[in-house]
Amino acid sequence: MKTKSMTRVENMISSKGNTVANQFLIYTDKGVYFQSYNSVIAYKPYSGKIQLDSEFWDYSKTTGKYRNMFLREDKATTEAKINNGTYELVNLNWGDYV
Repeated sequence: MKTKSMTRVENMISSKGNTVANQFLIYTDKGVYFQSYNSVIAYKPYSGKIQLDSEFWDYSKTTGKYRNMFLREDKATTEAKINNGTYELVNLNWGDYV
């Protein structure tokens, strides 16, 4: 029996427990994406290297706040992981990613 591929989208939840407008988690069978407004910011595959969008990963203070929540780290740690190759900068907003 073949199973269907499922994608689920949820609004992020603030530290106060409220639904956050325009900040989304997209769950796929391959991993989880973080989208801020209309731009995909980060992708956590279930196996493999975390990817950040090379153009939008640090777009604004709001995007940064929720990116930090998604990655569970601060901006300095994210930058260090980009610099040491733990994270990969790619274009997540063009092509067949979602």
